[in-house]
Amino acid sequence: NKPIKGYLQLVKIIVFILAGVLVVAVLIDRSPLLLLSGFGAMTAVLLLVFKDTILSFVASVQLSSQDMLRVGDWLEMPALNADGDVIDIALHTVKVQNWDKTITTIPTWRLINESFKNWRGMSESGGRRIKRALYIDQGSIRFLTDEERDRMRRFALIDAYLERKRKELEDYNQRLLAEGRDPVNTRRVTNIGTFRAYCSAYLHAHPHVHQGLTLMVRQLQPGPDGLPLEIYCFTNTTVWAEYESIQADIFDHLYAILPEFGLRVFQAPAGADIQRALAAPDAG
Repeated sequence: NKPIKGYLQLVKIIVFILAGVLVVAVLIDRSPLLLLSGFGAMTAVLLLVFKDTILSFVASVQLSSQDMLRVGDWLEMPALNADGDVIDIALHTVKVQNWDKTITTIPTWRLINESFKNWRGMSESGGRRIKRALYIDQGSIRFLTDEERDRMRRFALIDAYLERKRKELEDYNQRLLAEGRDPVNTRRVTNIGTFRAYCSAYLHAHPHVHQGLTLMVRQLQPGPDGLPLEIYCFTNTTVWAEYESIQADIFDHLYAILPEFGLRVFQAPAGADIQRALAAPDAG
């Protein structure tokens, strides 16, 4: 788990320098110690010549000692257009094979001076995050009638939820009316709240959703594109193709069943929508 290629390359550089000193000492018939002592006067020049090597060596020590990077890790570094698997960690460079099969070469010292994302934690956790929102048309949000609420009990996933809400609201409303309050203050079930409960129950029952990691369905700040209802959960696999398939299946189902709750997905009008509106008999 500890890349030592950089250390081996540093040892080779030192061996080559020492061998060079010995060869020169033999050729000029002088003591190697005399030549080595001359390096002291050349310190500034040596530091300039081996600046990148020194920086890379320090960076390699930090990367290795802190276990920041290994061969096989998924590294993402947008500043250098690197997004893929680490295939080689050397003294001066780190090679990353991007998902489009190109190779990005990163100077080792830049991994210490700049930030990068290592996806190893995701791989080791056994789950990959889904964080995507459905944008609900706010004009379709409303209270459910008693008949609609009873009809939705045919959904097995929210039958217990609807029964619990019915008892809770009946108890609350009876106390409210007993105090002589206006009926406008009574609480009622909404279609968006019921759909949110359905989404949560669906995810808890899904065989490919990781039940040991964070799982929630939440509303985000509404905006001009509607009310975002965010699905936040993790799949129980980190394989890319399987993850994308699971995510697509979840949203296929949620988009298809959304009209059953009297809700609409927000979508900016397209050219065909405008043509139908203009062709309508009462248009204009």
